[in-house]
Amino acid sequence: MKHQKTPKICILGGGFAGLYTALHLVSLPRNKSLSPEITLIDKEERFLFTPFLYELITDEFRDWEIAPSFHKLLDQDQIQFYQGIVENVDLKKREIHLNNGNLTYDYLVLSVGRKTFSAVRTHEQAQTYAFRTLADAERLKQRLSLLELSQKPKISIALIGGGPNGVELAGKLADRLKQRGEIYLIVRGQQILKGFSKFSQKVAYQSLISRGVQIKFQTHIESVDPEHITLVAPEYQEKIQIDLVVETVGTQPREWLYHLDCQHNKRGQILTTPTLQLVDYPEVFALGDLADIRNLQGQQVPATAQAAFQQGSVTARNLKALIRGQSLKAFHYFHFGEMLTLGIQEATVCSFGMKLRGLMACWMRTWVYILLRMPTVNHRLQVIQYRWKQWFTKLWKTPWKATKFSSHKSL
Repeated sequence: MKHQKTPKICILGGGFAGLYTALHLVSLPRNKSLSPEITLIDKEERFLFTPFLYELITDEFRDWEIAPSFHKLLDQDQIQFYQGIVENVDLKKREIHLNNGNLTYDYLVLSVGRKTFSAVRTHEQAQTYAFRTLADAERLKQRLSLLELSQKPKISIALIGGGPNGVELAGKLADRLKQRGEIYLIVRGQQILKGFSKFSQKVAYQSLISRGVQIKFQTHIESVDPEHITLVAPEYQEKIQIDLVVETVGTQPREWLYHLDCQHNKRGQILTTPTLQLVDYPEVFALGDLADIRNLQGQQVPATAQAAFQQGSVTARNLKALIRGQSLKAFHYFHFGEMLTLGIQEATVCSFGMKLRGLMACWMRTWVYILLRMPTVNHRLQVIQYRWKQWFTKLWKTPWKATKFSSHKSL
């Protein structure tokens, strides 16, 4: 009997799309004779649950909760983890070139995402801060701590971008700094949260205004110097004093993706078939914001965590089908709704006709993410145990005022 070669699957990128592809692969029914060898490659040693990145700024979550190590999450008997930086991929030879070695594959999943770049002209002594990674959040917290220890009566922060990243971060910063904070949200367009529901837009706008956030519509930053930013709007230009500038927009493909021998769109994204495969290389899948993925109406699928989560599931099933010589299924994106944090213990939820805001929305968002989206059952249980312990400790320490009852004689 002819021995069948063990298929080798390499997954580049351990974000939502890549990690969940790997986890779904090992959860599917397995055929021992066709059981693949799975390797997940990422430049970082820890996965990042990005929806809770904002909670690090206000110490509502701990690093280990939202950024567990890949070694902890992955069953090393079924998924091997390799830490390294991708330098190039030879699609014809099926080779991955890393800074610390080379790997070969039979099937490949590209899910490295796009990288941050600054679109703002800065003075040579000035700097802006990004907010996409765990290192970004830690760097921002350090800067905030220094500003809080200073003698400044006001701490002025400019956030560039009116998308969910900018809006959610603005609310957290406003709640952290309270009356001492002076937060500016710089929006190029005429509205925040473009593409979101009217409900989410309205609630987010009201929440930011109530926190004193100054929203500058149809405005962009022309330049940044060590102490000021220059704002340009259709009818005016102004220079305001600023202590910190955070860019929440601006991404571009990684250099090696430009050189891949495959088809790209004008933005440098890789073109895919409806099954998420590369047009010229059916053994390669492209997921997340590095790929041009379309829905049934031809509209580009949003580069969100929920889209990446769904792509991971479909890719795992299609890889299994491809290995077994079965037909593959097209990816159909389903929009489950929107959940946004708007500050400490405040959020908005708009999903399946349900519209919530405030504390109830905050609880729902937190527990839906923990119970349904965080990776692996073991990690979820650890987070749940810690959350409940923290809640009961806080409840126990809350001073309860005894209710005094007094009787009055009838006059």
